[in-house]
Amino acid sequence: MTGDGPVLTASQIDRWRQRGFALVDGVVPAETVERLRTAAEKRFPSPGTTAAAGIVDFGSALVFPADIPAFNEVTLHPRLLTAVGQLLGQSPGELRLTQSDLWPKYGRSDGARAGGDNQDQRIHVDYPNHMLVHPPPWDRPVAVELILYLSDHEDCGGSTAVVARTGPDDPDYGWPIVGSPGIGELDWINDRPSAEAYLLDERPELAQWRAALYRREQLTRFTVGTVLFYRHDTWHRGTRLRPGTRRLTHNLTYRRADCDWIDTLHRAWSWSMYRSDKLMERLVAGATVDQRTVLGFPRPGSDYWCSETVEAVEARYGPLGMDITPYRMALGGAGT
Repeated sequence: MTGDGPVLTASQIDRWRQRGFALVDGVVPAETVERLRTAAEKRFPSPGTTAAAGIVDFGSALVFPADIPAFNEVTLHPRLLTAVGQLLGQSPGELRLTQSDLWPKYGRSDGARAGGDNQDQRIHVDYPNHMLVHPPPWDRPVAVELILYLSDHEDCGGSTAVVARTGPDDPDYGWPIVGSPGIGELDWINDRPSAEAYLLDERPELAQWRAALYRREQLTRFTVGTVLFYRHDTWHRGTRLRPGTRRLTHNLTYRRADCDWIDTLHRAWSWSMYRSDKLMERLVAGATVDQRTVLGFPRPGSDYWCSETVEAVEARYGPLGMDITPYRMALGGAGT
């Protein structure tokens, strides 16, 4: 299946652009999702085990590129890139990947990390740990965050709570968006009860304002394969899982190519080229032009390319099966 043709409807695009999120089924083919879900279930401890009890934080060892083919396939899937491009009004080749990780969340009743606990999160926006600045005004979106759910909320709970923006005059989306622990002088506290108690002492007016956000939140009703598209400036939070259960999610972020103030969230892709299995090199060699470009590879016609660089890159990746023709042709066919 390719990314040819629209993936999202006009109403789904409008919902993301105006309200801040869109919950969509069928973006990634079900067979691909199932392969990823099966592999992830084998990778992470089963709920209720001692090993599972020790996982109380975000993140995992499963980041792009990974030794699970379906994980890499989803990260660069043409339909996913097409959908993100629709939201940002960009072609897939004008996007850049900045995050791809898959991690489990386990249901438990205790606050194992006190203020840093992620079971019952405080409501927040994501931009502080993704970028060096504040997001641009609402009608100039530059990045898309998304969650691909590999579990069913009926089985585990753990719905993502989101606050829909009602329009330009929505008081809860006033400018600037800074009313959250971890922004400015406010301490970073993740656990909802701890965060709101802290704000009640330090900034009671802010705590009162935030109480309205919780009253407005909507819970996502996801099944395996559902994608939540949202934004760095969307109010949202994670909610409790049922004790003894596990939720698996693949989390991804893409930005516009010209917004290099949005950071890569984890270790850069090229670092993976130290691996003896040459996983990343083979991914680059076998990718499409757009998929390579999303990773930061210079596209055909870039100022990077000249006869010498075409020859050099072909020497590096040619033995692994890369076709350098599109880059050579952009120089006029002869590579000169």
